[in-house]
Parts: sequence; structure tokens; C-alpha cells
Amino acid sequence: MTALFRYQADLLVRSQRWLPPFILYAAFLAVGVQGGQPVLDSLGYAAAAVLPVAAWLVRICATNEPPAARSCVGAAAGPVRAHLACLLVALSAAVLIAAASTLVVTLISDPTSTDHRTRLPLIEAGAAGFLAALVCALLGTAVGALTTWPLLNSPGRAIPGMMLAALLALVVTGSPAQATISDLITGSQQGRVPAPLLPLAAAALLTAAATAVACALTTRRSA
Repeated sequence: MTALFRYQADLLVRSQRWLPPFILYAAFLAVGVQGGQPVLDSLGYAAAAVLPVAAWLVRICATNEPPAARSCVGAAAGPVRAHLACLLVALSAAVLIAAASTLVVTLISDPTSTDHRTRLPLIEAGAAGFLAALVCALLGTAVGALTTWPLLNSPGRAIPGMMLAALLALVVTGSPAQATISDLITGSQQGRVPAPLLPLAAAALLTAAATAVACALTTRRSA
């Protein structure tokens, strides 16, 4: 599995297809996050943007190889393991982006509540922001897994489906991403740092289920 992970990671880096989502995410942060803003509000903003980036990275990893090359890798290592490596590489890349952005946003933000009256512990706020970004990275991976090969092959359906699913994952009540971002905003207003452990557990379960479905279908589509 390690060799497959390294192979897929190398494909992602060499393809340079990761640049558009990375640049778009950086531009999104540059526009929406300014130094001196309340830390939890800024971290919630940064975390939300990780979700569509993660979904985009999944699509990149799942479609990096031509069908013939994908079939060869699947025949040699097994289609389930090969596709799982794609998803894990995409998730790892999203987590790296989330960790870097969380660190930067935490350092430039004001460790206070929304009204700047209550001081917040900076390390705890950064940890809460990273957990929120991790929730969004997991859900973005789930969205990507369910809106690209082997479930959806046509870009005309897959890309709009991915965008719609990412949006819904951010705004629909009950979504772990919506819940954890709302917790950050509410915590900033109330002057407390939330611990989004329940949304993290829910996001992990949803992502595991989506990954299992996508990997299981690779066997049928590769047959």
C-alpha cells in the first residue's frame, strides 16, 4: 500500500494539476482573511474553503491516469487498493493545505472574541480551527469520492454534481461541516473555544462509507 501511495502522490505532484485548487484556495484566503480579525471567525472561513478543495483533489487523483494505465495498476495491485491510494493521497494533500492555512491564519489573527472584548487561548483556538478544517477535508474527500470515477464518468455530470454536493455539505443543517463551522462562529461570539469532536467523528464515518462504496465499485467497473 505504501508503494501505491507514493506512486499516486508522485503522479499528483508531477502532474501539477494541484496548482489550480491551491491557487484558488490561497486567493480565497487572501480576500477573506485579514490580519487582526477574530481568530475563530477567520479559522471558520479558512476551514470552509478546504471542503471544495479536497473534493477537487480527489477528482484530480482519480483521473490522473489514462484508463489503460489505471487498468494496469489495478491488475497488478488490485483495483480496490489502487483507488484507495488515490483517495488517501487526495485526503493527505487536503490535510496538508488545511494544516498550513490553519497555522498562518492563527498567527495573523487576533485571539479574541468577535467583539474583541474576550481573550481566547491561541493554541486552543488553532487546534479547534484545525479540527474544523479536518472535518471539511474529510467531507470533501467523501464528496469527491462519490462524484467522480467509478461512480460518475462524464465530466458534464461529475463536475456540477461535485460543486453542488460540496455546497450542500457546507450549508445543509446537520452536516458535520456546517455544524463545526457554526460552532466556531458561535464560540467567537460567546468568547469560548469549541471542541468539534462529534462532527469530526461523523465526518470520519461518512468518509469511510463513501470510500468503501467508491472502492467497491472499482471492482465492477474494472471487470
